Amino acid sequence: MKIRTIFVLLLMIAIFFVVYQYNTYQEYTNRPMPSDLHPLVEEAKEQLIKQSEEIGIPILITDGFRSTVEQDAIYARGRSEDGNIVTYAKGGESYHNYGLAIDFAIQPNPDEVIWDIEYDGNNNGESDWMEVVSIAKSLGFSWGGDFTRFKDYPHFQMDFGLSIRELKMGKRPEDVIDK
Repeated sequence: MKIRTIFVLLLMIAIFFVVYQYNTYQEYTNRPMPSDLHPLVEEAKEQLIKQSEEIGIPILITDGFRSTVEQDAIYARGRSEDGNIVTYAKGGESYHNYGLAIDFAIQPNPDEVIWDIEYDGNNNGESDWMEVVSIAKSLGFSWGGDFTRFKDYPHFQMDFGLSIRELKMGKRPEDVIDK
C-alpha cells in the first residue's frame, strides 16, 4: 500500500511539473529569433572596444550576432566542409544566434589581426589578450576560455542566466532582467 501511495504521489508531481513547464514557456514559443545584438551586449561591446583602446590594445570585433544559417555553415567546417572544427554549436545552439555573444581579435595595425594570447603589444609585461578578457569580465561578459568542454578563447557572452534550451523556447533577457 505504501509503495502505491508513493508511486501515485510521484506521478502527480511529474504531471504537475510537465504542466508547469508547458505553461511557463507557452507564452514565449511564438517569439521571433533576434536579428541583432541585444542592446546591453552592444553597449558592453562598445565599452570593451573603448576601454581596451585606452590601455593601448586595439581590438576588432570579428563576430557578433549570427543567424542560424550562418551558424550552421560554421558548424559544417571540419565536418561536411573543409577546415578545422571551430564550434560544437549548430544553428540555434549558440548565444551568437540570440545576439548575446561576440568574438574578438587584437588588431595591432589596421591591416593586421592576431589571435595570439601571449602577445604584449602595449609592452606592460602582461598578455594583451588577458587584459581584454579582464575588461570584458568587468563589463559582465563570461569568457569562452573558461569553458570546460571547448575552450573558445575569442568568445565573450552575456547569457543573463538563460540556457540555450530556454532561448530556443523563446525566453529572452528582458524576461529575466530586473525580476
